[in-house]
Amino acid sequence: MGTMAGSGYKDYFQVLGVDRSVDADGIKSAFRKLARQYHPDVNPGDPSAEARFKEISEAYEVLSDADKRKRYEQFGQYWNQAGGMGGGAPGMDVDFGRYGNFDDFINDLLGRFGGPGGSPGFQGGGFPRGAQASRSPVNLDAEAAVGVTFTEAYRGGERTLSVNNERVQVRIPAGVKNGSRLRLKGKGNLQPGTGRRGDLYLNLSIKPHAIWRLDGDQLRADLPVSFDELALGGMVAVMTPDGEAQVSIPPGTPPGRSLRLKNKGWPLKGGRGDLLLTLTLELPTAWSAEEQQLLEQLRVQRSANPRHDWLRSAAL
Repeated sequence: MGTMAGSGYKDYFQVLGVDRSVDADGIKSAFRKLARQYHPDVNPGDPSAEARFKEISEAYEVLSDADKRKRYEQFGQYWNQAGGMGGGAPGMDVDFGRYGNFDDFINDLLGRFGGPGGSPGFQGGGFPRGAQASRSPVNLDAEAAVGVTFTEAYRGGERTLSVNNERVQVRIPAGVKNGSRLRLKGKGNLQPGTGRRGDLYLNLSIKPHAIWRLDGDQLRADLPVSFDELALGGMVAVMTPDGEAQVSIPPGTPPGRSLRLKNKGWPLKGGRGDLLLTLTLELPTAWSAEEQQLLEQLRVQRSANPRHDWLRSAAL
């Protein structure tokens, strides 16, 4: 820390660690080095580092201004009063949260302390001539696409990813959907020299399943049934996400009709969605002799013509 007498006098040269004969460039160089070391973003939650940072900034404000430095060297601890200024260095109440990144802050300080246009030899308030001076915030957030299986999306689970040569553990909540976005705080890109790090956003894509599909909040599947099950109805065994179950098919149900099992579908916030099973007629690739005999009897006994209405309405 800089030397501070009981009167409140601070040796600003000692604060910056420079000799009293140092020139303007040497002051800037010392300030940049110390500011990066003690910046609050690099030392989060460290009040002593923040106090040191403000002391360094105060010293730079005085010594970087030729008039203030002259009064300081001439009047010592009474330099403020000699210039007609109030006590304390102006501009030291710093709101660090309003800066997009560390270089924005340094540039702002150099620009303010050096006056309009910055100090001689600097452009844009802080960078040496020829350097790029940008005040636009640096976005350190990163994005990554992650494919998850249908089962992972339904049940949730843990995944280990490799991000920036670092292994990151990810918890996938149960019930995520295609396009869901997960945020991993503090796992994004790292800004060299400052310790600042952005967040990592994972964009999830669900791999298709052979049977199940997600339609909004509804979990759907096609349920193959036979001709006699549609015609005569009855209890049939089906598979649900919770395991095997029995469902009832009403007699005379046409193919394409859906059976709804409430609260047996996709995990939602505060509950479960419904499970919809669409009945599809599954005909065998070959009939046994007995089946063919029964079908012949059905053809003889059948009373309804399935094309009755179609024949009446199809003529143009």
